[in-house]
Amino acid sequence: MRFAFEEEQHLMRDTVRDMLKGECSPDKVQTAWANADGRVPGLWQKFSELGILGMLISEENGGLGMNELDLVLVLEELGRAASPEPFVDTAVVGGPLLEDCADTDTKTRLLSGIISGESTLSTRLGTNLYADGANACSLIMAENAGQLDLVQPEHVQCTEQTSVDKSRKIQSISYTESQRVAPSEGAMSKAWNRGVLAASAQMLGLAGKMIEMAVEYAKVREQFGKPIGTFQAVKHHMVDALLKLEFAKPVVYRAAWSMVHDPAQADTHVSMAKIYASEAADIAAKKSLQVHGAIGYSYEYDLHLWMKRAWALRRTWGTDAWHRERVAKAVLDT
Repeated sequence: MRFAFEEEQHLMRDTVRDMLKGECSPDKVQTAWANADGRVPGLWQKFSELGILGMLISEENGGLGMNELDLVLVLEELGRAASPEPFVDTAVVGGPLLEDCADTDTKTRLLSGIISGESTLSTRLGTNLYADGANACSLIMAENAGQLDLVQPEHVQCTEQTSVDKSRKIQSISYTESQRVAPSEGAMSKAWNRGVLAASAQMLGLAGKMIEMAVEYAKVREQFGKPIGTFQAVKHHMVDALLKLEFAKPVVYRAAWSMVHDPAQADTHVSMAKIYASEAADIAAKKSLQVHGAIGYSYEYDLHLWMKRAWALRRTWGTDAWHRERVAKAVLDT
């Protein structure tokens, strides 16, 4: 196994990072908390211009024909910027899952709309995000295993639910009409794993950003006439968080590799990625909050944007207990 990313993958990551610095700054994410849709105006179209909305869609359908290993660093950057867009539902889970369904005119139209940035999807595989803003359709797991209900926006009724992260608009939905579609065998399981991988990769970015913020704060915040970063106890906090993050990164990257090259191990490796990334993000949030002190609780300070996104993601796409059970079952069965 070549356990390193290619130059093109690093270039894509750097391009996305540079774009997000200007288009998804902390003040824009703060503003998204008060928006009706919880999104950053114009950011989705920037995603389309970079081509990342079609990374997992085949070239035959107008996408880039790339894979999860190409995408994982991009997802990490979206976490680092606390991007509130419905990228995972639309580009990571919904689009590829829709492509796995039998060919229809509706499918072709929706895939084209995703790539162009004109369409967004909502999926009920993890949490039901941005359902009231899904201008293309909602993909809802049907009662029959392995099937989906494709629901047009005019047939969806949304009821907003409370979230600790107010830029993640979560709804419970009901619908009156739908089109039943059946993805190819194994597509639903792979779609779920993509969602888990996406949450894990984003938590790496969130953890890294929180550590960076705490370190920068420790350089300027003074106590007893010295920056608090000179005190050994503060250094230990940051080292603890950084160690957790550095141990989590290869586990997440291996999960992406397994989804592409070793599907038989993907379930186990993706669950391990979620466990490690969740722990890393949780420790980073705790340590960063402690370093910041009371200011870390303030809505006016940016840290809460990353903390609350980390808390929300840890509890989506399967809890820690669910993933530990899946790993344990795989080990014991073996």
